[in-house]
Amino acid sequence: MSGGETLRVAEVLPAIAAQAAEADASRSISPAVIGALKANEVMRMSAAREIGGLAASVLDIGRELEAVAGACASTAWCLWNHLATFHLFCGLLGPGNADFLQSVTERREWVCLPAGAGTAVKGRVEGESVVLGGVAAFGTGARYADHAGVSFVFEGERAVRFALVDLRQDGVRIDPDWRAMSLRASATDHVHYHGARAQLARVVPFPPRFREPLRDPDFPVISARYREDWVGLCDLWLGWMAVGVADAALTEACAGIQDRRAILGVKMVERPTIHVNLGQAGAMIGAARAVVRDACRETDGRIAAGVLPTETGYLEQMAAGMTAARLSDEAMRLILRVLGGAGLREGPAFERRYRDLQAMPLHINAHPDRVCEQFGRNLLGLPTENPF
Repeated sequence: MSGGETLRVAEVLPAIAAQAAEADASRSISPAVIGALKANEVMRMSAAREIGGLAASVLDIGRELEAVAGACASTAWCLWNHLATFHLFCGLLGPGNADFLQSVTERREWVCLPAGAGTAVKGRVEGESVVLGGVAAFGTGARYADHAGVSFVFEGERAVRFALVDLRQDGVRIDPDWRAMSLRASATDHVHYHGARAQLARVVPFPPRFREPLRDPDFPVISARYREDWVGLCDLWLGWMAVGVADAALTEACAGIQDRRAILGVKMVERPTIHVNLGQAGAMIGAARAVVRDACRETDGRIAAGVLPTETGYLEQMAAGMTAARLSDEAMRLILRVLGGAGLREGPAFERRYRDLQAMPLHINAHPDRVCEQFGRNLLGLPTENPF
């Protein structure tokens, strides 16, 4: 953790950490932990005051996620997804749905966005409802969530629409098919819709590059914070989670090596290469934290001043999160070098954290191939091409 800040999630952290190993083994977060988080103020941090939220700073949200990730990355991944996608949903649904969004906020209901590769959902109008059919992929936290954002098309149309659907209704089936080596309890599952319904009045357009209308001062928003694109914020917070995982691994490695001896009884804590590798890992983690901290402060300053975001600012957010994840990944490799075979055998927490971190630089929002290409185009004065 980066300082002595008081965290909203502090009282839940011991329970999150205590169930981390079991969550990884069972591929499911403890229901008690999910319940505790839903009762915690952290759930309302990305919601504006206009809809009953805390309107927390981007920086403060990042610090909360850093701490949760240090305790259990799978739990942090789901909480991160809720906070980031609810920001998106508030921008999409807008002032016309403020009352509905306020009800979700005040009840601390969990949201998710299954809309990854392989998603194919269609809708048809039936009275005052839209009836949905199809499958939505990569629904992080779906089995813990109350609502899902759904991108769909009406039969015979190409324009993409959006609705927020209650997952607790008949006509919804969540397929627990996240079998990855990383973040095994994050429940990044497929959601199947078989006649699920949403109110037609709450269906809104979901155009590509939605960040651009939000930058138009004439485009109505619930709060100025929602003019910031959710992908940029998502990447900043992902960077904080990577820092949390790497920092926890470094802390444990430093503590665990004190009494460890190498072959022939040499004290490992006295070996110069241990100092070099741990020192470099610590420097990388510090640099990663500084990168996202600075970008968060810049974003918060822009929101406070009412300055409209730009494409360059959006790309800088993405680059900061990508860089923090990369530095944290490199730090983990140095810690692994220090631990060696004996450390891996005796320290299963590191193995879990190492696996979990592998997913972070690979997330589509922060993938270096995607981010660097668009960042480079922008530096050359060329138009960017990312649809989101």
